[in-house]
Amino acid sequence: MVIEQLPYADFIARYDRPGMLFYLDPPYWDCEGDYGRGIFCREDFARIADLMRTGAAKFMLSINDTPGVRETFAGLAMAEVETTYTFGSKSGGGKQAGELIISNFPLP
Repeated sequence: MVIEQLPYADFIARYDRPGMLFYLDPPYWDCEGDYGRGIFCREDFARIADLMRTGAAKFMLSINDTPGVRETFAGLAMAEVETTYTFGSKSGGGKQAGELIISNFPLP
């Protein structure tokens, strides 16, 4: 077993090749600071989109559905999905929300 601790771009560069699949789960759009200051910024979304467009591997990403996301990842395959956000819910209920699955290959 190999465990890597690398910045996402370094990790992708190391393993990007045909036959690989990367599942990416970045912070939600407008929540870039949730993992700490300076860890992920708005410009990282454009970097990820470029990696998805130019990489040899297959990429799949899940993210909240916003106009900025749709613009940044334009040209890649997108599928709308509904989910329930329950993080921080004290009542056990949740909030319905739209998300996107984005990939560099056709989605059903």
